[in-house]
Amino acid sequence: MKELWQLFGVFARLGAVTFGGGYAMLPILQREIVEKRNWATEDEVMDYYAIGQCTPGIISVNVSTFIGFKLKGILGGIIATLGFIAPSIVIIAIIATFISAFADAMVVKHAFAGIRVCVCVLIFNAVIKLGKGAVKDIVTGIVCALVFLAATFTPVSPIILVVLAGAAGAVSKAIGRRFAKDKGGKNA
Repeated sequence: MKELWQLFGVFARLGAVTFGGGYAMLPILQREIVEKRNWATEDEVMDYYAIGQCTPGIISVNVSTFIGFKLKGILGGIIATLGFIAPSIVIIAIIATFISAFADAMVVKHAFAGIRVCVCVLIFNAVIKLGKGAVKDIVTGIVCALVFLAATFTPVSPIILVVLAGAAGAVSKAIGRRFAKDKGGKNA
């Protein structure tokens, strides 16, 4: 029971400080889950992000669910998810109650402008960290460049891009194994 409360508490803290969506959460999640607690490896977190990207829902909530499930099964997934969303529910309820009274205030508009800039930096930081871990060779570099170009300059759905990138990774790995097997057989 203590471990479930700890799981809830960690994800409640993450949920309370995560601004800008799942990608902005990545540096905080890596520090808390990978480095501090060793609940998952960096590769596992990247895999959870990839799966979370192509499943319905919010990436950060999906990742919380995956990590909770990994640690404590279905109950852990539920507890981690509830922990992550609880602060948002409370904060949104409070803001919704008072937003009409101060939404047009200039100080609030300026604060939101500052928050947007900060969120952009956090997302950029997440991209750099993900890129360092994900782009490991020429094939993944090419896939990364092609997906970036397609996502930036075409209306192709991110789900399709994730599926195509996954297929490209699987095919390139299969070809690499086949090449290594053929090369090994010729030398024997």
